[in-house]
Amino acid sequence: MEQPSGRNYTRIATVVLLTLGCLFVLKPFLPAILFAVAVVISSWPLYLRLLHAMRGRRSLAALTMTLSLTLLVIIPLATVAYNLADDVASTFGQMRYALEHGELLPPAWVRELPFIGQSLDNYLRQLVASREQMLSLAQRMVEPARHYLMAGGMMLGTGVVQMSMAAFVSFFVYRDGHALIAVTSSMITKVMGEGADAVTDIISQTTRGVMYGLLGTALAQALVAAIGFAIAGVPAVPLLSVLIFVTSLVPVGPPLIWGSAAIWLFAQGSTGWAVFMVIWGTVLISGVDNVVRPMLISRGTSLPFLLTLLGVLGGLIAFGVVGMFIGPVLLAVGYSLMSEWTGTRDPIVVQKGEAP
Repeated sequence: MEQPSGRNYTRIATVVLLTLGCLFVLKPFLPAILFAVAVVISSWPLYLRLLHAMRGRRSLAALTMTLSLTLLVIIPLATVAYNLADDVASTFGQMRYALEHGELLPPAWVRELPFIGQSLDNYLRQLVASREQMLSLAQRMVEPARHYLMAGGMMLGTGVVQMSMAAFVSFFVYRDGHALIAVTSSMITKVMGEGADAVTDIISQTTRGVMYGLLGTALAQALVAAIGFAIAGVPAVPLLSVLIFVTSLVPVGPPLIWGSAAIWLFAQGSTGWAVFMVIWGTVLISGVDNVVRPMLISRGTSLPFLLTLLGVLGGLIAFGVVGMFIGPVLLAVGYSLMSEWTGTRDPIVVQKGEAP
């Protein structure tokens, strides 16, 4: 006997309202939940091996994976966020003291700049000699810069909180992963029908590919950068390395960091080390992006550059720091599903020689 259509509409409306209500309740934790799910999907094969080695002790294996995430990512990021806030406050305190006591002088290399060096050096010395002009300049530039840097530190601190929450959520996702997979597969089967298995495979492979590409490339660039900074004698190596890790998601990010380090070395009179830093950054730090990222991300999908950039920026705006990873993953999954449903192929894969 067929049910009245009115009852079906009531059931659909009830499900929609309940779904919206659940999303509203979970909204503050949604970035952490999405990031935890992406991390668990990416590391699920490793968890299964660990679970087998621990003879099926799900809680112990889940706790081990969670602690590993905490030690490798959250604690270093929290340390850098704390040091960044402390260093920003100390640096601007020193600059304010120098401005007020007239002890701030332009570096010697400014005079050696071609064409404009002499004029720029004279202007800076005249500016330093005038306390009123210096205080006016400080009010116009130093305080806004301090505000933006502190805002960046707060954003980084918020990211630490979100990742801590994600680590907490990931413990339960690891532990109850098999039950969650069964429920999710059942839901996808009811919605997609016969194509449920293909959709599940696309989601898992794409998520792993993008997360491997993003996190693997970021870690590799940060490690190579740390080695280069240490060799060249650049201070604050941990802070700069974490900045490389965070900015590696944006193509122009790492050159801004190692380029600034090279400028600092040149300003200190270490021209040879500055040249070394430029070569190291160009060949190794930025070169990692061209080698490691395609190798790792090829496990899933070749997400176009525009979607990667929009995913990073849009995710950052929507979800904060963890959104830099969530955004590209969501766009990559949508891109892959759309390609599958429309019967089209990834143009990057086609260029590699596969038939369209």
